[in-house]
Amino acid sequence: MSTAALLRGDHHVHSTFSDDAVSTLAENVSAAHDAGLDTLRLVDHVRVSTTWVPEFVAAVGALTVPEGLTVVTGVEAKLLDTTGGLDAPALPAGIDRILIADHQFPTSAGPIGPGAVRERLADGWQAEDALDTLVEALITAMERYPGNQLAHCFSILPKVGLSEAQLGGERIAAWASTAARTDTLVEVNEKWGCPTPDSLRALRQAGAALVASTDSHVAADVGRYDRVRTLLDDPGGQA
Repeated sequence: MSTAALLRGDHHVHSTFSDDAVSTLAENVSAAHDAGLDTLRLVDHVRVSTTWVPEFVAAVGALTVPEGLTVVTGVEAKLLDTTGGLDAPALPAGIDRILIADHQFPTSAGPIGPGAVRERLADGWQAEDALDTLVEALITAMERYPGNQLAHCFSILPKVGLSEAQLGGERIAAWASTAARTDTLVEVNEKWGCPTPDSLRALRQAGAALVASTDSHVAADVGRYDRVRTLLDDPGGQA
């Protein structure tokens, strides 16, 4: 898909169903129409204890959607560990995709915050082992929950003092081929500026599907791309 076609969709938009967002579902739909989008994925944060998902599905179903705009749904859930576990409740019909998010660093014992990862690295945890752990968790999650979406993938790395460039070709190739094999959408994320062009090239070469997302928490940001356009147009991001 061309850059222009990708930028006509926004596949990660939050509403007031998320604690940290300020715009309603209807405001996001209106903003998507004003931005000339053809696809909008309404997404909100969940945990295993979340109970409002049926209400969210009903509210989306009740929206008035302008002609030419397709509205789809998702929930964003934290990746927990190397078994691919997600912090998500049982989901009703009407949720199209789970967005698998690296909000914390998944380990065999569960998720840990960036500060704890930095401490472990300072205490001797080898960067190569940490990177193996992250990629293992992502691959296992894609295999365990096929047909979903990776949200702002690898955004955790700079927070812990590592970078996507350190992943290397072998890890990226395994990650990209798993995304293709499991029908996992991989978003190019405006807010966090990831994945890198080299990772995007690997995804395209593997035949994985890309989508654009703003990860917006306010309607004014819906469909407004700068970093995503740059990432997609970089020669490293093109097949």
